[in-house]
Amino acid sequence: MDFTKLCTFETFQQVWRHYGHGRDLREVVEEEFTRIKGITYLDHAAATLYPESLIRDYCKDISSNVYGNPHSLNPSSKLTSDVVERVRYRVLQHFNTTPEEYSVIFTSGCTASLKLLAESFPWRPQTENEAGSRFCFLTDSHTSVVGMRGVTSACGAVALPVSPQEVENKAKDDIKGEDIICQTPHLFCYPAQSNFSGRKYPLSHVKGIQTRRLYPACDHHGRWLVLLDAASHVSCSPLNLQDCPADFIPISFYKMFGFPTGLGALLVHNNAASILKKTYFGGGTAAAYLVGEDYYVHAANISDRFEDGTVSFLDIIAVNHGFEALYRITGGMHSIQQHTFGLARYTYMLLSCLCHGNGQPVAQIYTEGQFASPTTQGAIMSFNLKDSGGQIIGYSQVDRMASLFNIHVRTGCFCNTGACQFFLGLSDQQMRRNLQAGHVCGDNMDLVDGRPTGSVRVSFGYMSTFEDCQKFLKFVADCFVEKPVTVDQERLEKLKTTTAASQGLKRNTPIEIIHGGVCKEEQIEKPTEPSLEGLGHRESNGTEEIHRLTNIYIYPIKSCGAQEVDNWPVGPLGFLYDRCWMVVNGNGVCLSQKRTPRLCLISPQVRLSSNELILQAAGMDTISLPLENTAQMHSSCQVSQSKVCGDRVETVDCGEKAASWFSEFLGQPCRLIRLNPEFTRNMKKRGASGAAPSTSLSLVNEAQFLIINRASVTLIQKLMSSRQDGSEGDELLDAQNVISRFRANLVVTGVEPFEEDNWSHLIIGDTRFVVTGQCGRCQMVGVDQETGLRTKEPLMSLSVYRKGKVTFGVYLTREQAESSTPAHVLSVGSLVRPDMQSLK
Repeated sequence: MDFTKLCTFETFQQVWRHYGHGRDLREVVEEEFTRIKGITYLDHAAATLYPESLIRDYCKDISSNVYGNPHSLNPSSKLTSDVVERVRYRVLQHFNTTPEEYSVIFTSGCTASLKLLAESFPWRPQTENEAGSRFCFLTDSHTSVVGMRGVTSACGAVALPVSPQEVENKAKDDIKGEDIICQTPHLFCYPAQSNFSGRKYPLSHVKGIQTRRLYPACDHHGRWLVLLDAASHVSCSPLNLQDCPADFIPISFYKMFGFPTGLGALLVHNNAASILKKTYFGGGTAAAYLVGEDYYVHAANISDRFEDGTVSFLDIIAVNHGFEALYRITGGMHSIQQHTFGLARYTYMLLSCLCHGNGQPVAQIYTEGQFASPTTQGAIMSFNLKDSGGQIIGYSQVDRMASLFNIHVRTGCFCNTGACQFFLGLSDQQMRRNLQAGHVCGDNMDLVDGRPTGSVRVSFGYMSTFEDCQKFLKFVADCFVEKPVTVDQERLEKLKTTTAASQGLKRNTPIEIIHGGVCKEEQIEKPTEPSLEGLGHRESNGTEEIHRLTNIYIYPIKSCGAQEVDNWPVGPLGFLYDRCWMVVNGNGVCLSQKRTPRLCLISPQVRLSSNELILQAAGMDTISLPLENTAQMHSSCQVSQSKVCGDRVETVDCGEKAASWFSEFLGQPCRLIRLNPEFTRNMKKRGASGAAPSTSLSLVNEAQFLIINRASVTLIQKLMSSRQDGSEGDELLDAQNVISRFRANLVVTGVEPFEEDNWSHLIIGDTRFVVTGQCGRCQMVGVDQETGLRTKEPLMSLSVYRKGKVTFGVYLTREQAESSTPAHVLSVGSLVRPDMQSLK
């Protein structure tokens, strides 16, 4: 029985699909978001998706109007100025305020707004006689907020991190009269909504801090101003500045509309604007200045004073179309808040009640409450998954599996170290140890000493659907739950007792329907997970077993099909012509099977005898290209730069013939490029000795060769067989199918599964190699190399067996030979000898 049958939502879907949108949401998604077909996008807190009508209307606007630089006085400039001012008013109207109360300063984003404020705030240094200014910020703050302390410290002011508990537990009823005299400026910053947990902090804190009735204003005299970080909040929730008149509010428009990126704003209360000071001036920010002496008069208008240079006026025009599309499609922010919160609460309810067959919970969710109300919780949920033994499953493993199912989530600490530390229980000392272990923000080192370094985050937007929630939950159940799937019924009943009426929601919202319709069955019967004991061992027959090379593959074009050979020469970069070419899109970005699985259906063949590269694919004419660019071709082709695994490489274009062929087959503008023979790319990986070998690479990812062990392949096959439960896509893969997915250069017979993990050197025939590390695997192994279709195996079984480190196969580099040594040729059938004296 399918996991989705935990829920019966016929009534839910009938009501919800019209809820808050005025028409069928499925129609909206089909019309406005056709590009996400087949994608479950759950990363709206990072960047929401723009509707296609926004782009069409925007393109029509700038195609039919002439917009000039607003600093001029001609008609096209006047048109630009008028539209920009209209957008300023539209921004203020959206937040229920007026130009008489607030000014809009356009910036390149929320971070730029925070930096502008930090550099313009009149910090007073702390001295023996004066306490100086205080910059207080909630520990649950984005990196861009915490980074402001660098400016405050340089100015001699004091930066103080404040925990949420300190704010809530301290209040004051009286205010001392000496505050009228003391006007030392202080700044307190807190997020309207945490980008880590989705927790919404009371907007009433704004007035409490301004009037010094709330910590920390009660401990420091002076004028307290409030910086309300609204970037996360305004993406799915209304913000009424009449109720919370913060002094400064930074926002980013791509979090609201999806487009344009690189544009934000700092909303400044006009009563607070006068204290801001600027030392730099440029463009229209100066009303007048003299070159010969230090004389400068700033612009009278607040916005003009702080917008150095020419504003990004074409992007600002796009904001106008963003508002138009938002209100036309959704009806407004209240509808969006109800809709997204309903989806988030539904997902929270099921995930928090989901259990392994032994009753252990599947997820540890990081939240302060239980998604009781959209006024206290946003449409964000952070969590880590746990195995049946209660151990955390690394977020990288979850991310890889999610990508295989085309589910887009966010992992890590989300640029919010304070919240990450709090929820994961990490001390400052542990954070430093993680750094010493090699973990940095944004990497894939998800576990250090068995403890998580971050989490998984899902977040919703107004175009998210109930089906998105279902697909995500089914993915978790299929990939990470020890069967049979069970539900903590007692916890579920407690969650269902929260009624829609107590939340102040309309009737027939998703929440109300969820209470009446979720989880009709407590347990889903599925085959018990077979024991894996014994699958990783072979009985010795008393004779010495040997390793032999059984297959050789080269991949002339990166991410395209393999060419199997019986013997092949080894060149200075690895196998001769292995990954010397790659396909790039119209922007010059390398294509891979992660996003373009059809690449595997292209069969390139190197013909050494005729010095040509043959390109073949079903339905396409076969074409040939020269293996080496002639001097004439090389002089006519432009040398360009591309990136491979973060490395800059110089490449040469292969001409229009190849470009047309690839563009037709892949259905998008493409070019075929090859590594410039005159360019040297050095390997970064270190060998078993710890020394980085002076080795050059082609367009491979990390090392010259990749080797896999047939014994390891057999183990993975057995694991897949033991996990098979008859659901769609669970057909058992044969050995050759599995081998082709791991895209190795060398396949050898092995004695024990994964014994290759312990090799440091080996000899194949008469060629000696150094092992430079294990190969970390991603969702690309889920692409069937014969059909281009994605399946969850073998990545799922590999993830279960390997747990924290999803690796398969090891990288090799040929040991440097003397210049007099003849060229090596590797042949199928050669003896493979791990160097026993060099084993780890």
